[in-house]
Order: sequence, then structure tokens, then C-alpha cells
Amino acid sequence: MKKFILAVGLLSLVGTAFAQGKSCDELKAEIAAKLDAKGVSNYTLEIVDKGAAADGKVVGTCEKGSRQIIYKQG
Repeated sequence: MKKFILAVGLLSLVGTAFAQGKSCDELKAEIAAKLDAKGVSNYTLEIVDKGAAADGKVVGTCEKGSRQIIYKQG
């Protein structure tokens, strides 16, 4: 049982480190691909610093949470 808990703990740390290491451009491209696959059109995705005034919906965070990707329709 201890080995199982240790394995789960290590895997969660590796997953978290991998997710935080993703660049904003990579994440933006992945989000755009998902939106395009769903047939969404006429939208913009903008990368901004966390806490910056932005008109739109936050759809992702990147660079260890220091930046956000903002979705705007129209």
C-alpha cells in the first residue's frame, strides 16, 4: 500500500511539473485547435500577464501561472 501511495504521489508531481513547463504559445495553439475542431469561428486568443485588465474569459494559464490566455468572441 505504501508503494502505491508513493507512486501516485510521484506521478502527480511529475504531471504538475510537466503542465507548468508548457509555454504559452503551445497552450494557445492547443486551445485554438480545440475551438476550431468544435466549429467555433470569429474568436481571438490573447496572452496577457496574470492580473492584467482584460476583456474576455480566461481559458488557460501558463508559465507557472504568471500569464493567462484570454478568449474573446467577435
